[in-house]
Amino acid sequence: MLMLLLCFGIALADQVGKYAIRTSLPLGASIPVIDNFFNITHVRNTGAAWGMLGGFNTWLTLLSIIMLVLLILCRRAFIGGIAMNRWALGCMLGGIVGNMVDRIRLTFVIDFLDFHLGRYHFPSFNIADTAICVGVGLYMLAVFAKPANSGDADTAHCN
Repeated sequence: MLMLLLCFGIALADQVGKYAIRTSLPLGASIPVIDNFFNITHVRNTGAAWGMLGGFNTWLTLLSIIMLVLLILCRRAFIGGIAMNRWALGCMLGGIVGNMVDRIRLTFVIDFLDFHLGRYHFPSFNIADTAICVGVGLYMLAVFAKPANSGDADTAHCN
């Protein structure tokens, strides 16, 4: 239940944020939040992370659907009885759904979180991207914290 609530909460927050940006800020416009560090900027991303694979929306949509299905089918093996993995899976699923809705409905993803560190401009991203990264990070922490002789890998399989 936690995973489902987290997934829908993230997807909803992501879509509400993107809607607010799309309807109130012209494409390319930027609002400084913290001078020389953080802006809200309306960006369209036709690719994946950092604009890689730009213009491959159909393939990225199919990849999103495949990953969503695999994570759902393999959720028991993925979670492996580790509570943190429930959070990780909920974050990843919510992020995938949030960006997939944009890809299907708009043929691009709205990005709006825009950070600068000195001369470095970090590529813009959104709530869904953040959730996916947090989910992967939590999963990695759980995997590295798990005792090497737990034996879960021998019994893990997809349904």
